[in-house]
Amino acid sequence: MTTARLPLFPLNAVLFPGLVLPLNVFEERYRAMTRELLKTDEDEPRRFAVVAIRDGRETAPTALGMPDAATVPAAERGPSDGFGPDPVQTFHRVGCIADAAKIRERADGSFEVLATGTTRVKLLSVDASGPYLTAELEELDEEAGEEAGALAEGVLRAFRSYQKRLAGASERSLTTGAELPDDPSVVSYLVAAAAVLDIPTKQRLLQAPDTATRLREELTLLRSETAVIRHLPSLPAVDLTRAPTHSN
Repeated sequence: MTTARLPLFPLNAVLFPGLVLPLNVFEERYRAMTRELLKTDEDEPRRFAVVAIRDGRETAPTALGMPDAATVPAAERGPSDGFGPDPVQTFHRVGCIADAAKIRERADGSFEVLATGTTRVKLLSVDASGPYLTAELEELDEEAGEEAGALAEGVLRAFRSYQKRLAGASERSLTTGAELPDDPSVVSYLVAAAAVLDIPTKQRLLQAPDTATRLREELTLLRSETAVIRHLPSLPAVDLTRAPTHSN
């Protein structure tokens, strides 16, 4: 079992291995985290973990990340500065390690970060006592499962059909001039990230026990979503594909 302690960045979003994550970092807790990442040499991975916030948990009023302690009323603060007595309960237990490949500091001290998901991790514990969150994490292996190759081919076919129904959704396309991947796990993560699904569904796909299980669920979801879209011809595609910018 490989474990690591890394800075933790919670979001109202799910990050998948291989996918790019642009971040707008402006809250002080996450500025402090980013400044710490900058101490790592550019040639080394600047790693942190991204986890999705559980439904119903309080988030910052103007963004998608967890709040600074100052944004939480004093009467509601627990011993962990707004995260309650057991911060790990605030987040989904499976997340993804991210590598901050590019970090740009703005004049006001906030940051633009471009990160890439690398490895799935299980959240073991969270420490909210420092200037930013840290977590003890266990890296999760990606098992192929049975018939992953054949399932990946079926998912790509279903995804093409799904995209045709989402006419004009070029920004989410996996088929616009680029060669499609042939690695089933890569296919499973790309489709999970590109499909218009809610956070609980994306989270379920992220924590699937193996690639084949994830692909089977995606096949069912894509067929279902395509059937729904077919009966909504008057709904503009832009409304179906609009997604929030990831801020903290």
